[in-house]
Amino acid sequence: MKLLIDAGNTRIKWALVNGEVWFRSGVLPVGQASELPGLFADLQDTMQIWVSNVAGEEVAHHIRNIRAGQPALTHFVVAQKMQCGVRNGYSNAVQLGSDRWAALIAAWGLVHGKCLVVNCGTAITIDALSGQGEFLGGLIMPGVELMQRSLSGATDQLKSVHLKLGQEKYVQFPLNTADALFSGAIQAGCGAIQRQQALLDDDDAPVMLSGGAAEVLRGHLNLPLRLVDNLVLQGLMLISQELNAR
Repeated sequence: MKLLIDAGNTRIKWALVNGEVWFRSGVLPVGQASELPGLFADLQDTMQIWVSNVAGEEVAHHIRNIRAGQPALTHFVVAQKMQCGVRNGYSNAVQLGSDRWAALIAAWGLVHGKCLVVNCGTAITIDALSGQGEFLGGLIMPGVELMQRSLSGATDQLKSVHLKLGQEKYVQFPLNTADALFSGAIQAGCGAIQRQQALLDDDDAPVMLSGGAAEVLRGHLNLPLRLVDNLVLQGLMLISQELNAR
């Protein structure tokens, strides 16, 4: 049994797995990270913890406290030059975010071919894999909600717009400001995804779509899509399996 933790900018996702069987999973807001040690106080003494953390040192501290007396059992994943069949083409391999690295590994494990790996959360990351498992590079851009909030908060004429996120709607030619902000964010996200998929020069290359805002973009993408829950957690599972087998 292992505990997998994906600590993102907004949410902490976790799963308890045995082999490839998922027993329990859940989500915790990053602001409640201090609850993690209590949440997992009943873990088996020998259970390993595998972590992708992009939420900062304070969250890492709370994660370490889950196994405060056995630090060797907690493994914070760092991108490698080569792992689980994926070659890292980043100019400095370890600077690639652990969440992006784990998602790439999960996507390769599912497709074993050319694909685009898209995580839609606070940020949208759009990463490309070649047919040989090489990470070709990728984009980072604001997520749909962040685009709306940053524009409404930083632009004088939009500061009076009181966003009620979830109540605005996508319209091809919006006639109110809230819909214009939301529709613009959707078009920006989808446009970037479509342009990157076109650069793969393979119409059949799937887009592996994951993250909390995946459903928001899904209906606006005319591409071969594969919606995958918890790509980062799945990647952590594969990484743990490879390293434990050594």
